[in-house]
Amino acid sequence: MAFEKRLICASSDLLDAGNGYRFVTQDTDGNDMQAFVIRHNGDVFGYLNRCAHIQVELDWQHGQFFDEDSELLICATHGASYLPDTGECIGGPCKGAFLTKLEIVEDQDRVYLLSSA
Repeated sequence: MAFEKRLICASSDLLDAGNGYRFVTQDTDGNDMQAFVIRHNGDVFGYLNRCAHIQVELDWQHGQFFDEDSELLICATHGASYLPDTGECIGGPCKGAFLTKLEIVEDQDRVYLLSSA
């Protein structure tokens, strides 16, 4: 299976535990879906921007996904907290569920979404 790399942003747009970068991707039917990438402990991770509990966007303000300690991703609607590297919910109404993780690569100072061609 071949993969396509779609440019999301420059690596410098993502500070460790800083604001995420929002973008739109499509599901297999071509429907737009909100998504985001963040940097945590030097690595870049990407997820669909929807809580595992109720399908609402996570960020409480545009691009602000981390809690006040900059350690966990948090859902602004009901406080579900997620590990930034795996997307696992470790607190809140959906404990044990996961955010939908995206295939992200960082190459030559740019961040890309990998998708099957």
